[in-house]
Amino acid sequence: MRALVIDDSRTMRSILKRILAEVGFEVVEAGDGQQALEILEQGPLPAICLIDWNMPVMDGYTFVTRVRAVSEWRNITLMMVTTESSHSNIVKALAAGAHEYVIKPFTADAIIEKLELLGLVRDGVPA
Repeated sequence: MRALVIDDSRTMRSILKRILAEVGFEVVEAGDGQQALEILEQGPLPAICLIDWNMPVMDGYTFVTRVRAVSEWRNITLMMVTTESSHSNIVKALAAGAHEYVIKPFTADAIIEKLELLGLVRDGVPA
């Protein structure tokens, strides 16, 4: 199963990549939303995108709205992983089409728990 990690922080991408790889995901990385859209256009599509909010070029919220505007991408699960912790931003992202919202800092267990809730991981391996 493929995952796309979208974050302008190389360190954060590395942390998320390690967590996802440990539960069996093939991980692709993007440094901003525009680069992530280009990856989606090239395919193959990921099962999930983990998205930071604050990035140059294209932020995570704009990425979510762009993904949700393309019918071929409607089955991609979107999870915000960000420092944006205001209730209004959480509601805004979920209303735009994000499935889950994780606030940084987080633990590996928190990410895996969300993947389990989304039905993408079961007993520590991709479902």
